[in-house]
Amino acid sequence: MPLIQATILQGRTQMQKEAFYKGITQVVSETLNVKPEQVRVIIQEVPTSHWAVAGVSIAERDAQP
Repeated sequence: MPLIQATILQGRTQMQKEAFYKGITQVVSETLNVKPEQVRVIIQEVPTSHWAVAGVSIAERDAQP
């Protein structure tokens, strides 16, 4: 039973997340030769203030003019 975990920034719509679930499930099912019912997908959403690149949070970067 494959378990796929993805960490993404908050802000995606529920529609985008549903499309992600379906797409990942299809790829995993085909690649690993398992039934879609066996695939588990977990999304962990992180606030932009908790995600940094080069020492600067995404929230801070986005707030700059």
